[in-house]
Amino acid sequence: MRGLIFLLLPLLLLNEVGEGSKALQALAPAAGGRCTSPPPESAAKGAAASRRGPPPAACPAPRTAAPPPSLRRPLPPPAAMLASCGPALCTALRRAAPGGLASFHSSARRHRAARVAVVLSGCGVYDGTEIHEASAILVHLSRGGAEVQMYAPDVPQMHVIDHSKGQPAEAESRNVLVESARIARGKIASLAKLTTADHDAVIFPGGFGAAKNLSTFAVDGKDCKVNTEVERVLKDFHRAGKPIGLCCISPVLAAKVLSGAEVTVGHEEEEGGKWPYAGTAGAIKELGGKHCVKEVTEAHVDTKNKVVTTPAFMCEAELHNIFDGIGAMVKNVLKLTGK
Repeated sequence: MRGLIFLLLPLLLLNEVGEGSKALQALAPAAGGRCTSPPPESAAKGAAASRRGPPPAACPAPRTAAPPPSLRRPLPPPAAMLASCGPALCTALRRAAPGGLASFHSSARRHRAARVAVVLSGCGVYDGTEIHEASAILVHLSRGGAEVQMYAPDVPQMHVIDHSKGQPAEAESRNVLVESARIARGKIASLAKLTTADHDAVIFPGGFGAAKNLSTFAVDGKDCKVNTEVERVLKDFHRAGKPIGLCCISPVLAAKVLSGAEVTVGHEEEEGGKWPYAGTAGAIKELGGKHCVKEVTEAHVDTKNKVVTTPAFMCEAELHNIFDGIGAMVKNVLKLTGK
């Protein structure tokens, strides 16, 4: 529709000028009708011509005509130009440019980008944030034009896992905020500073850190507790009607804090090892949430609570399929912001 309007607007302006052009053409003498002085007479005919009387007077110099009224008056204001259009075109113009004709100009105000907070839980799948999921979220947010700020709670990790062995590293302790800064390339803030006033949405990547550092779900299951700052953020965004995105194991946070929230962690049966964490779906129901079965490439949107979830690494799948599912989650979160 905007493309059509851009084509029609110049025609409306040309219509005004066109009326004046017609008037000018009417004033111009016909082609071949120019006034010229009579050709000089020869010496032999001069005497005879003088006996017939004085020579005809030369044509007077042409007068400059005053411009027609349609060119003398200034162009009407935009509102008057719209009023002079037909009803259908006038309605289309107003719908396409509710702010007036000036809104078509390239310098007109543009929509502000969505501001999205990403909450990390450490660095590494077994004791912190799943790095592939965090990276995928950041790529899709960047592609969607969002402004991103990362946060993490300033608390000790539950424990440290040696990822080469999959076993706890004895006598070693790490801080969740410090470890999360590795993913954020140092640009990170304490979760205590995250407010709804500064952001349009919040997203929680998965990884066991969501079940160990952001909550105690990994140990206590349905009887788990959620970090106080994480609980505050979830409730604040829900109360403000701003979207919340979660993937992998992190949907259990929404199920615990937001009673009745609809989430997905994929399928509810292991299906030969394809869904090794399928038992989480049952725990979500025990937490008071509603589980919705989805494929790894899909996202579930709880429109009532503005909660968007996707299975991610809850499924044994190819990385690009997990990437696509996270993309569906991010796309729907951004859509819900209205930006």
